[in-house]
Amino acid sequence: MLSGRRYRIEFTPAQAEFAEQIGGICRSVWNTGLEQRREYRRRGAFIGYAEQCRQLADAKRDFGWLSDAPSHVLQQTLKDLDQAVTTHGAWKIRWRSHRRWSPSFRFPDAKQIVVQQIGRRWGRVKLPKLGWVRFRWSRPLGGVVRSATITRDGRNWFVSFLVEDGKSTPEAHPGPAVGIDRGVVVAATTSDGTFHDRPFITGGERQRYRRLQHQLARTRKGSNRRKRVVAKLGALMRRVRSRRADFNAQLAATVTVRYGTVVLEDLTTRNMTATAKGTIERPGSRVTQKSGLNRAILDKGWYGLELAVNNAARHTGSKVIKVPAAYTSQTCSACRVVDAASRESQARFACTSCGHVEHADVNAAKNIKAAGQAVSGRGDLAIRRSVKRQPPRPRARQHAAPAARGIPVL
Repeated sequence: MLSGRRYRIEFTPAQAEFAEQIGGICRSVWNTGLEQRREYRRRGAFIGYAEQCRQLADAKRDFGWLSDAPSHVLQQTLKDLDQAVTTHGAWKIRWRSHRRWSPSFRFPDAKQIVVQQIGRRWGRVKLPKLGWVRFRWSRPLGGVVRSATITRDGRNWFVSFLVEDGKSTPEAHPGPAVGIDRGVVVAATTSDGTFHDRPFITGGERQRYRRLQHQLARTRKGSNRRKRVVAKLGALMRRVRSRRADFNAQLAATVTVRYGTVVLEDLTTRNMTATAKGTIERPGSRVTQKSGLNRAILDKGWYGLELAVNNAARHTGSKVIKVPAAYTSQTCSACRVVDAASRESQARFACTSCGHVEHADVNAAKNIKAAGQAVSGRGDLAIRRSVKRQPPRPRARQHAAPAARGIPVL
């Protein structure tokens, strides 16, 4: 099984400057390769990874600065571009901006990567053209290194190793099933009635973040003061992201160890958090409400929890099922009657048919669990919509006369 190990790396000033240079070269190769693919598509032609690699080798003769970066790193950049275009198309891939994109590049050849532990808290790795680099040995590797990726987050640099740990996913998990409802007030609620949530940002940090936003609005674009304010905002939100990722990882580990089937709603977070069209004219406008909902969804980390559950399920053998989210919050988990009026408030669900009263998130989680069990057992697609166990016989065969038995007469 392939797993990731991330460590904080300690570059020397010269190494940090060279890493920035490699990142800039990779960004230029990505943008040039993307524009080349788009131009070919405009003409109705196609260019692939192999042809772009051949042209990259020819371009090194005319542009010497391309040779400053390791060849495998530039080839890996083109390979990542090829995979992205194959998955999403050339027109949906974004350019890598110098201001918004953080340097990131990968060393794919494991033979050129040497990792050593030089102390209880320190290790070092030898990378092509960068030489030996120290990093914090915060956890054991636990496997054979397959590749190494260098990234920068704010002022700090990190190295991520892809290791083969020698483990395999268990065939099946004997535990029961559980449904998880993701919300904006409580991050996650399970069908057994457990609420999982924690504050990712403190009150003081929220006030500081607001003050920094006000300072950012008064700065001039491109100024040094603006860069300092942006760095402070990034450092603050980096702590928030770390807490959110830690919460999702712990919750995913707890759920996958305890349950054999985990059922989630099939939510497209990117579409749900898209910016509402219109202008903000008054505080109570719909655009203002949509912006607040977007921030609440992103703050709870819905998609991050889904990724964490899928990752943790590889180690426990749990089965992850995604079901449609339609009517899960309006359906009574006791009598299966759908009525929007049953959802009295964010936290209270009172069925208008049978009188069943329960917390709204717990009721939704039970409906998600029931839908997941129907999908795994009978191939259902949604609540109250089941697929028959056996397909119907063709109509012509149903009305046809039974065939005579015996030896046919010639």
